[in-house]
Order: sequence, then C-alpha cells, then structure tokens
Amino acid sequence: MRILLLTQWFDPEPTAKGMLFARQLRELGHEVEVITGFPNYPEGRIYPGYRQSWRQREVIDGVQLVRVPLYASHDSSAVKRLLNYFSFALTSCLYGIFMSRKADVIYVYHPPMTVGLSGALIGWLRRTPFVYDVQDLWPDTLRATGMIGNARALKIVGAVCNWIYRRASHIVVLSPGFRSLLAERGVPAEKISLIYNWCDETTLRAPTTATGDLSFLDDRFNVVFAGNMGKAQALQAVLAAAALVARQDKRVQFVFVGGGTEVSTLQQQCASSNLENVRFVPRMPMEQVGQLLARADALLVHLRDDPLFAITIPSKTQAYLAVGKPIIMAVRGDAANMVRQAGAGLEAEPENPASIAQAVLSLASMSLPQREAMGQQAMQYYRDHLSLQVGVSAFIKVFTQVLPSNKRRSQG
Repeated sequence: MRILLLTQWFDPEPTAKGMLFARQLRELGHEVEVITGFPNYPEGRIYPGYRQSWRQREVIDGVQLVRVPLYASHDSSAVKRLLNYFSFALTSCLYGIFMSRKADVIYVYHPPMTVGLSGALIGWLRRTPFVYDVQDLWPDTLRATGMIGNARALKIVGAVCNWIYRRASHIVVLSPGFRSLLAERGVPAEKISLIYNWCDETTLRAPTTATGDLSFLDDRFNVVFAGNMGKAQALQAVLAAAALVARQDKRVQFVFVGGGTEVSTLQQQCASSNLENVRFVPRMPMEQVGQLLARADALLVHLRDDPLFAITIPSKTQAYLAVGKPIIMAVRGDAANMVRQAGAGLEAEPENPASIAQAVLSLASMSLPQREAMGQQAMQYYRDHLSLQVGVSAFIKVFTQVLPSNKRRSQG
C-alpha cells in the first residue's frame, strides 16, 4: 500500500517513529512518503547542514522524504512554541493537499495536536483514511507542564482534540492508561489499538569508537538518566536524591545525558549544593548513547508526580529495557507496571528524593548476578512485547483495517 507519514519530528531529530519505522515499512514492500519539518528539536535551532526553504526533497533507503518550513523554537515561551506547532501544521497541510501523491492511508504522529489538524484536513480533502498515533495527551500535557494554564484555552484545545478523534479512521495509543482515558472521553473502544513504542535497536547497539572519554565512569556505581531535561522531568528531585545518596555511598554517581530547557538550572543547583557525585554530558548521537548506557549500572526514569504521567510510558523506557540494565522507575502507573511485569528493576516515588535515594542504594547493594538477572529479564520483555518487529506488524494490521474494502481485498 502507499503510506503517507505525517510527523513534525523526524530523523535526525530524536523521535519514536522516524526513519526506522519508515524504512521497515519500505522493506515490507510498501511505498512510503514522509512530510516533516526542518530538524530543530529539542534545542529549537535548525540543525547544521540544513537551510529552510519551501520544500526540500530527499530519498533515503527508498523512502521519499519532504521537508517543509516551520518556525524553529522549543523554548519555554508558549507563544513561540505555538508558532512552531502551527507553522508546521500550515505548511504540511498545504503540501499534503496540493503536492503529495495520493496515499492509501495517512499515518499521523502526535504530538503536537496541530499535526492532527493537518492530517484530518489532508485526509478529508484527499478522501484518504488516517491513523492517529497519540503519543501525548492534549490538553492534559499542556496543563501538566504549565505551557498553558488558561482554563478557557485548555477547553478549546480539548474540543479540537475530540474533533480530530472523531475524524480519525483509527487511533493508536502507547499505554493502557491512554486507551482507558480516551474511551472515557467518548472514543469507541473498537477504534483504539494499543501498540507499544519500540526503540532504535540497531543504532542503540551499534559498535562505535566515538564515545569520547568515559573514564569518569570508572570505579563508580553509575546511575544514568538519558534524554530531555525539561520541566516535565522534574529532575531537581533527583539532584536532591543524589545529595542523600552521597552521605551513604560515595561510589554512586548520577550521570545526566542530553539537553533541554532545564539543564542550566540543574547545573546551577549542583553548584550551589556542592554536589560532587553528579555529572552532565551533552547530547550525543544514539550510537554513542548506547555505548554509555552499556557502561551504566542502573538507568533512571523520572517524571513529575502528575496524574497524566501515570498513564504514559516515557520513550526512554524501551531503550533502557533493550540494553538490558536494571531500571529505577520513578514514574507511577503504566510505566511502573511495565518494569514490575518485566522484573527489570525497582520502583520509586516521583519527586520524592528519599524514595529515589533508597531505590538507588538498594540496587547498589545488590550483587552483580542479581542486577544482571534484572537486565536479562528486561531484554527478554522488550523482545517479546516492544520490539520493532512486533510493533510494525501491529501497525500493518491497523493500516489494512482502515482501507476501503476493495483495497483491503487487494492487500490480502
């Protein structure tokens, strides 16, 4: 079938459903076109080597890729962030309606919600079914992160989301909690499928000699947090936990890898608290991240203690499981349930420094065979439930399901 992938974020930006997904669909014999923006996430600056224009065409491994312009920003300003979202919605919609080849099915990756608006309009005007992959619940996320606090604005966003849900031919969610909440909001249960995210397995495990100097990891028990460091991650609590751990076990080191709007604030907190067991590592390519994760003793997931995050599964969870290291899951709900079912680590209460510290100290006191057993269980759970092969197979079933009956018969 001919599949149009509509996503604001795509390689080389970090994203759950990027080139890996498109390439796998192509390898299975499907024709794939991607509409995306010029890469700028998460720093809000256009990546080196790219220059914005009305459109930029690329062909990568047989995948047709079209980049359209947007307002590049990802800072804490709500106005600038909304300009970023709506500018891509406008340019992608115009291209999708007037210039893209007609697809059999449109796959729309959300967030942000504005991509759903673009996908719904393209699908309506081109008479094409679209599958809406809900990775982030709006307006809930806007409220939880403080991006928008106005009740009337949040109500309008909620109404737009409900309109997109009605227009979508099918909805895919990343967690059981998302599925339950959408059902409570009136989305028919038969219209929702749960497909867990995967990680970039190949790149994550790729051998590389470009990791730089990792000697700072030597002779320490390293707890690694890798990914975006923004308000939603609430990492001030983790730094407070690091201070508690330092009093009891000098071997433990907290390593933060990545970028984000809160990095400078966190570094200032470290300096003011004289924390010597914390290290920040700048954002690096995924293959280098994989090498660093492989050197870790434990991997940390942390989000604010908000009801929204109890029904999400942070994308780093899949990568952590795939590399086979014990996980400290400081997120309530679905993510904690996954780690518990996998037998892949320990749970801690989010934004509770004492609880986080206790989980870290408990892992540090375990024997190496105990931690290795957790890691093996993590890898097995990933292979059985979350792998690329499992996920793409489920998506193909959904895409086939939404096709008109005559095209569905030809696919069969």
